[in-house]
Amino acid sequence: MMVAAAAFSLLAGAAFAAPPSRDQGDWPCRQVKVPDLSLAAIWSGPSIETAEKVWRGDAQVSDLASRLAARRTPLETAEQLIVDFARNAGSARKDRLLLLFAGVYDGLEAERGEVMAGLDRYGRAQKEMAERLRERTQKLREAQDAHAEAEKIKELSDALQWEMRVFEERRKAVTFVCETPALIEQRLGFLARSIETALE
Repeated sequence: MMVAAAAFSLLAGAAFAAPPSRDQGDWPCRQVKVPDLSLAAIWSGPSIETAEKVWRGDAQVSDLASRLAARRTPLETAEQLIVDFARNAGSARKDRLLLLFAGVYDGLEAERGEVMAGLDRYGRAQKEMAERLRERTQKLREAQDAHAEAEKIKELSDALQWEMRVFEERRKAVTFVCETPALIEQRLGFLARSIETALE
């Protein structure tokens, strides 16, 4: 009964770890799910509606936007790149910076969207695995209650232990990924402020 009890405890803990607020669907993280970024919460500069339509056609802007959005680029380096870009833009500084922010925003929003979709897929898979664990736990209990052959009980127990281990490892692994949307938002906020400063 030890394995069945452990499985019950694991599944109860996984359920308790879910966000306690409104229904989050398949969302597997403690953080409340925020499906979409709010541009207004990040950007207080001029409208980028026109810039969003054309920034991809500017190779320099596109390349720099990708470099700024990449997390391997330190924020201090990104800030200096923005300053240099603004200085070199001359009289076209405002328009060029708006193009740049449109590129950064679109890139990071798309990256965040991919991460969010991946977390939802992970959450669905974990729910399905949790249901399989419940079924295996029930089968093991039934076999034990019916005094089934020791070999059958061992087979059920081994299968349950293996899936419990996989379930727990996956649960632990997602903790870091759950931080990623917030890290992307923080980076976007920093870049937005840097570009707004360069606009002044």
